[in-house]
Amino acid sequence: MQRTKLILLFALFQSTLACGQQSFDEKMASMYRGTVPLIKSDVLKESLKKSSTPILLDVRSQKEYEVSKIPGARFIDYDTFKNKDVKSLPKDAEIVVYCAVGYRSERIGERLLKMGYENVKNLYGGIFDWKNQGYEIINSHSLPTDSVHTYNKNWSQWLYKGVKVYE
Repeated sequence: MQRTKLILLFALFQSTLACGQQSFDEKMASMYRGTVPLIKSDVLKESLKKSSTPILLDVRSQKEYEVSKIPGARFIDYDTFKNKDVKSLPKDAEIVVYCAVGYRSERIGERLLKMGYENVKNLYGGIFDWKNQGYEIINSHSLPTDSVHTYNKNWSQWLYKGVKVYE
């Protein structure tokens, strides 16, 4: 009987804590404008196995990119992005943009769509969701790593798997 009371008390405590907290999906929904189609990590993972793979653009900062990236991703700096940075990409290519959680990549995706790129998608939850799903990331030496630059301490709460790196 005492054990049952303790379990119920613990469950009540946990639910009280959770009431004021957003879930990952709620946080993502609050940030996205819905202007760029989303692609989930599992769908992208399957797409990367095919012979015709999408072009991956990592739009985080250089520091974030140097810690880790999705294999095959190209670096495009969000803060200094210019149209000329992507001029060599075919307008009909499938392009997937990502950042830490998807906010910055949605902004770059909007710009790509305005430039006439026809098949642009934003990775839902960014590299955080990719790593949270257990998918491989690599470091600047192309070696597997568990480290993810989480932008800052506040954003670190959304990375559930992996080593959190920030200044």
